[in-house]
Amino acid sequence: MKYFITIISVLLLSISTNAQNPNRLYESHNDENGIFSVNTNDGKYMFQYYSEDIIETTFIPKDEQLIKGSHAVVLKPSKVNTNYSYEGNNITYGSEGLSVTITTQPFQISYNYKDEKIISEKAGYAKNDSLETIEFNLTKDEVLYGGGARALGMNRRGNRLQLYNRAHYGYETRSELMNYTMPIVMSSKQYMIHFDNAPIGFLDLDSKGDNTLKYETISGRKTYQIIVGDSWYDLVDNYTALTGKQPMLPRWALGNFSSRFGYHSQKETVETIEKFREENIPVDAIILDLYWFGKDIQGTMGNLAFDRDSFPNPKKMIKDLQSKNVETILITEPFMLTTSDRWDEAVEKDILAKDSIRNPAKYDFYFGNTGIIDIYSEKGNQWFKNIYKDLAEMGVNGFWGDLGEPEVLPSWVNFSNGTADEIHNIYGHDWAKLVYEASLEVNPNQRPFILMRAGYSGSQRFGMVPWSGDVNRTWGGLQSQPEIALQMGMQGLAYMHSDLGGFAGANLDDELYSRWLQYGVFNPIFRPHAQEDVPSEPIFRSEKAKALAKKAIELRYKLLPYNYNMVYENNQTGKPLMRPLFFEEADNSQLYNYSKTYLWGNDILVSPVLEAGKKEQEMYFPKGSNWFNFYTDKKVEGGQTKTVQLNEENIPTYIRGGAFIPMAQLVQSTSKYDFNTIEIHHYFDDHLTTSEGFVYNDKGTLLQAFNKSQYEYYQFKSQFKDRNLNIKSAATHSLEDVEKSDFRMIIHHARVPKYVKVNGKKVDFNYNGNKKLLEFRFGRNSEIKIKFKK
Repeated sequence: MKYFITIISVLLLSISTNAQNPNRLYESHNDENGIFSVNTNDGKYMFQYYSEDIIETTFIPKDEQLIKGSHAVVLKPSKVNTNYSYEGNNITYGSEGLSVTITTQPFQISYNYKDEKIISEKAGYAKNDSLETIEFNLTKDEVLYGGGARALGMNRRGNRLQLYNRAHYGYETRSELMNYTMPIVMSSKQYMIHFDNAPIGFLDLDSKGDNTLKYETISGRKTYQIIVGDSWYDLVDNYTALTGKQPMLPRWALGNFSSRFGYHSQKETVETIEKFREENIPVDAIILDLYWFGKDIQGTMGNLAFDRDSFPNPKKMIKDLQSKNVETILITEPFMLTTSDRWDEAVEKDILAKDSIRNPAKYDFYFGNTGIIDIYSEKGNQWFKNIYKDLAEMGVNGFWGDLGEPEVLPSWVNFSNGTADEIHNIYGHDWAKLVYEASLEVNPNQRPFILMRAGYSGSQRFGMVPWSGDVNRTWGGLQSQPEIALQMGMQGLAYMHSDLGGFAGANLDDELYSRWLQYGVFNPIFRPHAQEDVPSEPIFRSEKAKALAKKAIELRYKLLPYNYNMVYENNQTGKPLMRPLFFEEADNSQLYNYSKTYLWGNDILVSPVLEAGKKEQEMYFPKGSNWFNFYTDKKVEGGQTKTVQLNEENIPTYIRGGAFIPMAQLVQSTSKYDFNTIEIHHYFDDHLTTSEGFVYNDKGTLLQAFNKSQYEYYQFKSQFKDRNLNIKSAATHSLEDVEKSDFRMIIHHARVPKYVKVNGKKVDFNYNGNKKLLEFRFGRNSEIKIKFKK
């Protein structure tokens, strides 16, 4: 279908000043090869669908060329069924749900979802002396999210957010600019705008209070995508389809990390892990900070090789740690100091970014006089990639990329594909890609682990695990963490987490430490980390703090199958692991700025303790479900705010009525995890007639195990009527050839059973009348029938 209509009218000369842009005049429009275009007197708009729920808009000013290629988008444009109408001054084009309307006189572009306007361009594209801008109209009651990692409160409206990745050392409750910015805006009206352009700039979220959203940039593409969905989960799913799903992490990444700044020697590294094993505190990985390549913090960055004086036999150390079921993770940085062992090599091999006269760019920062690796040149990319490949050959299975904002990068530095300001916000993104590719070139079937604090839209597709930077070791530092993680999960980075216990400052506060680690149980990554003046590892804390930390870590390991379910779910649908409560109640405006209680996966409700000395706190229980105290089984009805009592051993944790929660036997390492001995905890709720759940399992390290059909998946469905509870356990695919009847079902809040049948046969069961717990064994494919007594 092709349309080409030209309007020539003297009326165009008298357009109202209320138009999107009084100087922008409609001339014609055209639909060809899946691209709907609109020509104006000052340029051309192009509209293209990626799916029925994603439309891309590009403006090409006259005398400029289309800038092709996106750093964020990986989804291919799709031909969707579109409708077209031209009535009066309105041209409408779009899918059944998402459409764009072009008002020809006065000129205006607006977007509609299911016949309701969601947003419209205000001034649209404009250019002034220093910035190019795209401006939109907002409704007065919209709550806005996005912009990457910030500490501003969940509602970010009213702020002009700089898009320039920059570290904020020692931040607490407010940080307007942090390590990881993204050109993303999400609205409480359940749409998203992604500005598909890498150079630095600003997101102005109505800072002047005139209902205006403005994207500002120094240069680049005038392209954005409008993304919609029927729910918050659909919205995130659609966005991560556009920019890439996160690969599943290796299962060991869900365990406890031993990490500090930093371990000075091979001896100290090994002895630390031995101490964990002696104390029977589970641990799965140890992270080596920059002492692995030099004795001093300053002057050695860029060595990128083990200091053989401190680490005399690193290959043996890595192998010995693996024999103790502990993975080794190494820090790396993209900076090459002029005092490093490799500076001359870097100059000779031409791997560094350049100054204006094509010499290696050199400048000063905290660690010394430095250059930076040009990962955009073929030479620089391959050289850096070979560093990672050599380390992976030694047995290193995880890499930490630090200072990747880049921390210091003067505007005058030049890279192979652009200036410093053009690539600044994507350097960490493309560095993650480099590490991901290097890891797979050595171990093509093994899931990489990549820890980085800076990236860009879509970095999740490279397996990036971001953290929230150098947070202060204070209660204020802790208080901002739920918001940061929830926001980043909404924006596709589901593994955002913090240095548990806090990083910056010499604050030895056992209560803060314990509460932070208890919160960390319900974080994507459990990684205590701190400057070495205060120990981050529980084995070096006071006896009380150690005992509380051990309890938290043990719960983390018991929840391993539930947490692994979320890793699978995120990979398939983009669902965050940590979820705001308005995901549950999209029409509850009271929750739009609420982060003190959140969902951990679908069925666990968590309320972290964020203040010292508290004995009780309020938490909201989402409507539509009853909620059972994880520790006492006491029931709370949903749809209310309730004051809950606190104790020092844990934070308030509740389970959704009807949920099936898979839990594991305690192990000291995830490598000892035995799926055949898991427990399925069913939180029976006699107000529900049906409920369901699932458990996913694979070998834990195989890349794309699901796509390779190397997994097992069990769906649980329950039905309750009168006194009969029927539960079906069905395997849709299995790694096992033989079914084993060795799972254990634990039903909470159960009535007194008359009998339990599995596949038609009565089985032995245990019933604790005081706790109302019913326990019995069942197999992988089972029909369970329970008859309760009157």
